[in-house]
Amino acid sequence: MSLYSVLMVDDEEEVIRIIRKKINWEEIGFQVCGYARNGIEALEMVEELQPDVIMTDIKMPYMDGLELAARIKEQYPGTRIIIFSGFDEFDYVKQAIGLEVEQYLLKPLDSVEIRQVFEKVKISLDADRNLKNNIAHLERYYEKSLPLLREGFLASLLDDAVPDHKLKGYLDEYRISLDGPFFAVAIIHTSSRSAPEGMSASLLRLSVRQLVDQSSISSERDYIFNYRNNIVAVTQLEKKEEIARYTDLCDRFCKSAKRSCQAIVTIGIGQVVDQVHDLILSYKGAREALSYRTLYGAGNAINIVEIDPRDTRAVVDIQDSNDLHDIFKQIKMGNTDSLEKAVNRFVLSLKSSNINMQGFSLILMELLTGFYRFLINNEIDTGILSEEHEDVYTELLQMDSMEDIQNWLFHTSMKIQRCIQEQRSSKTGSFVREAQNYVLENYSNPELSIDLICSELGVSSAYFSTVFKRETGKTFINYLTEIRMKEAERLLVEQDEKKYIIAEKVGYSDPSYFSYVFKKWFGVSPMKYKQGSRNSL
Repeated sequence: MSLYSVLMVDDEEEVIRIIRKKINWEEIGFQVCGYARNGIEALEMVEELQPDVIMTDIKMPYMDGLELAARIKEQYPGTRIIIFSGFDEFDYVKQAIGLEVEQYLLKPLDSVEIRQVFEKVKISLDADRNLKNNIAHLERYYEKSLPLLREGFLASLLDDAVPDHKLKGYLDEYRISLDGPFFAVAIIHTSSRSAPEGMSASLLRLSVRQLVDQSSISSERDYIFNYRNNIVAVTQLEKKEEIARYTDLCDRFCKSAKRSCQAIVTIGIGQVVDQVHDLILSYKGAREALSYRTLYGAGNAINIVEIDPRDTRAVVDIQDSNDLHDIFKQIKMGNTDSLEKAVNRFVLSLKSSNINMQGFSLILMELLTGFYRFLINNEIDTGILSEEHEDVYTELLQMDSMEDIQNWLFHTSMKIQRCIQEQRSSKTGSFVREAQNYVLENYSNPELSIDLICSELGVSSAYFSTVFKRETGKTFINYLTEIRMKEAERLLVEQDEKKYIIAEKVGYSDPSYFSYVFKKWFGVSPMKYKQGSRNSL
């Protein structure tokens, strides 16, 4: 059984050192995964480390332990919190109880007491884990899940098997409320390779399903059901713009599932539609978004409109041929080896088919028609097919062998693939530059955050964070801090201003926190840095 992780928070490093030394953590089933010096730093570490337990002091600079506990309970409700402090005022105890912390301890801390508290916490964590992984419990939960008739109807909607004139009758019969006014479909995919030892892939999906029903991505207006070995969510939105927030909720769920169920979950999100019978279009968009997990990484939420902003409803029905559809899929995925294999499969199917010349000419015509539609749907100049030959169809008919057709098909697909990659790079590079320019113009705003800039750009923070780091090599917070510190350095050297004035000019409302960040960045306090600059002149 893996150890539970503990994040310790205290502005006195000596206190943390003593606590860590007093306890044999592995013996009681825990490991200390990190140490933060204040609440703000702890929040940043929680996002990355996802600890099971947070042990925090109350009195700390910038953000105290109670505010930290409130933030953690809001964002990560399953995290256990232990508060310790040298202050025994009743108000602190009342607030701690209100936050449902596991224990309130007074300094100096006794090793026996600490051990007893963590042993109790481990019992609670074990109970939660056993509840999620208990096979009998999962089977009972499955029996009590959404009624089969409702699941069957929702699956029929995605199969396009419900006539429009019968739709309202079915909705009333199964008591399904789809009032919208906007809808989106999300596919929640659990990797079968991530199943813990001794648990089947199907039971792992059930564990994830239970987590979905308990999470923030499942509201009273959402419908969750099993469909084709995945979990599907139909969410209802008041405004189209709410899809960015929903994408972020899904992304946080993916991270939570990895920690809680040891499952790698990827969520594909389709385009927003305004008609119930168009849910199939959103589902197809979600399925296409899910196919991008190889490119964008499993364990994330992927919104089809953010990675491919064109209307996807025309893209998904190019040809009936699965082999041809696979070529188009690999063109968009950007993997040259997989594209070559897809082309080879298509040509092999042509070679093995027993057709005459008339049938062969029809296949070539359908092939070119499919490519023209694909180019139009992806806003690529169709002239790319006729760069060397004006009459491509005649040229293909006159080729000497199937190998020649295979070479033409592969090289043409490669050219289209490069066009799509350039489009994608241009799109992501454009909004990253827009974000950088926004920072340069607004770094003095203390409210500037990733949520604010994503609201300005109209994208989810999950997608923005992934693309920003990929394009710049830095997280958004690191980039913002770098800009602020460069400007602070310039102001310290060139202007004789008070520390609090410089702090305000670079976006810090708290001069003490500004000094903390500055020292962390440059290794010395702002005043020492300023004195050193003067001495060097």
